[in-house]
Amino acid sequence: MHIKKIVAAQCMQRGDRMAFILSIGTSLPAYNVNQEKAAEFARYMFQHSFKDIDRLLSSFKNGQIHSRQFVKPIEWYKEGHSFEEKNQIYIEETLKHSRAAVRECLSHPEFFQEAIPYEKVEAVFFVSSTGLSTPSIEARLMNELPFSPYTKRIPIWGLGCAGGASGLARAAEYCKAYPEAFVLVIAAELCSLTFQPEDKTKSNLIGTSLFGDGIAAALLCGEKADRRMSKLKLAPKIMDAQSVLMKQSEDVMGWDFTDQGFKVIFSRDIPTLVEKWLKTNVQIFLDKHKLSFHDISVFLAHPGGKKVIDAYIKSLGLSSEKLSSAQSILQKHGNMSSATILYVIKDHLQNGHKKEAERGLIGALGPGFSSELLLFSWEKGA
Repeated sequence: MHIKKIVAAQCMQRGDRMAFILSIGTSLPAYNVNQEKAAEFARYMFQHSFKDIDRLLSSFKNGQIHSRQFVKPIEWYKEGHSFEEKNQIYIEETLKHSRAAVRECLSHPEFFQEAIPYEKVEAVFFVSSTGLSTPSIEARLMNELPFSPYTKRIPIWGLGCAGGASGLARAAEYCKAYPEAFVLVIAAELCSLTFQPEDKTKSNLIGTSLFGDGIAAALLCGEKADRRMSKLKLAPKIMDAQSVLMKQSEDVMGWDFTDQGFKVIFSRDIPTLVEKWLKTNVQIFLDKHKLSFHDISVFLAHPGGKKVIDAYIKSLGLSSEKLSSAQSILQKHGNMSSATILYVIKDHLQNGHKKEAERGLIGALGPGFSSELLLFSWEKGA
C-alpha cells in the first residue's frame, strides 16, 4: 500500500510538471514563387482538364497566399520524375535544411545569450510526411552535427499537417518525465516533391495553390533545466496537450501511393469539418482546465489555408487578431504541412503580444482526421 501511495504521488507530481519552448530555428529553400507565377504554372498543367479553369484558378488570388518557397525551380515540376529521384532529393534537401534550422535554433541571438551545446540535447523528435529515409533524417543529422551518440531518436511519420504540434506535445511530455532535459523537435516537409504532373484531379490543382516547402526546429526543456542562457523575457510554458482522432475519416486527407510516389488526398469538406468538429474538442480541453474561450489570448494555429483560418475564427468565436501570426505565415510561405506551426510560433515570439500568465493555444489538424492541441501560458523565460 505504501508503494502504491508513492507511485500515485509521483504520477501526480509528473502531471503538474511543465515544459518550456525556448527557441525556434527555420530554413527555407531558395526558389521563391509568387502566387501569380504559381497560377500560370497551374493553368499550363491543368487547362485541358477543367472547362472551368478560370473559376478554379481564382483560388490562387483569393487564398491570401502571396509567396511560397520550393526546393526546385518551378519549371522542374512540369515534367514527371521517378519516385526514386524525388525521394533522393528529399533526403539531400531535408538533411541540408534540417542542419541549418537546428544550428539557428541552438544559437539564435534573439533567443540565447550563448549557443546551446549539441551534447546538451537529450532527445530529437523528427517529424515528416513528404519523403522516406532509413536511417531516418535525424540519424544522418547526428553524423553531421556534434550531438552525443547517446541522444535518443524519435522519428514520427505520417501525421501530415498535425505533425508539428504533435511533435511539440510528445516532446513536452518527455520533458515532464525528465524535467532537466533539453529536447529538439525538427519538422521538415518538402511538399512540392509530392506533386505529380500526370494527376489531373481537383485535389492536385488545389494543392498547387496551397503547399510550400519548409523546415524548422524547436528547442524545449523541462522545468528543472538550466534556462539562464535564455534571452526570452516571457516563454511559452506548455501545460497540457490533447490528441483527438475522428473515427472513420481516413479519406479526408492523406496520401495514396502510386508508382510515381505520393498522390494527394484532399477533401473539399475540411473547412466544414473544422467548423463543426473542432469547437467541441477545444471546449472539452478548456473545460478540463476550467477555462473558457475568453481566457485564450492567442491561438497559434496551423494555417491550412484561408478557409481553414476563417473556420477557426467562426467556430471558436475568435478575433482575427488572435490568429495574426498564422495569417502572416500563410501569406509568406503557404501551407508547409507540419513545419508551419513552428514558423507561426517563431513569428509570435518575435513580433506578437505577450503578457505574463496569459494563456494561449497551439493547434493543428491533420490526416486521421485528427486534432492536436496544446495549452500554454506566458512565463518568465529564465
